[in-house]
Amino acid sequence: MQKINTTKAPAAIGPYSQAVIVNGALYTSGQIPINPETGQVVEGGIKEQTLQVMKNLQALLEEAGTSTKNVFKTTCFLYDMGDFAAFNEVYGEYFTGRPARSCVAVKDLPKGVLVEVELIATL
Repeated sequence: MQKINTTKAPAAIGPYSQAVIVNGALYTSGQIPINPETGQVVEGGIKEQTLQVMKNLQALLEEAGTSTKNVFKTTCFLYDMGDFAAFNEVYGEYFTGRPARSCVAVKDLPKGVLVEVELIATL
């Protein structure tokens, strides 16, 4: 197992890794809309927060030497399913290969954010 760490994505806020590589696949921890330069949650609504999450995931993919084209599964957590269409707009710009996906509404997310996404990709 190889741990992936980059300053271009938020540092882990608990006892976990940003991502790991196991058997030729990258598994990311859930990414929330924290700007890695400031350590703060980005301001704005679901679109702004989803954009930051996508940037964070893209940074982890790049650090591992892969890209969104190799993502085959995502798991998405939304605070409010009323944000689903707006979330999909931003998500669709990044995941044009249409990986398998689960998307669920949850009662609460870390730091009160509106969205969290994790992914699995081949290298």
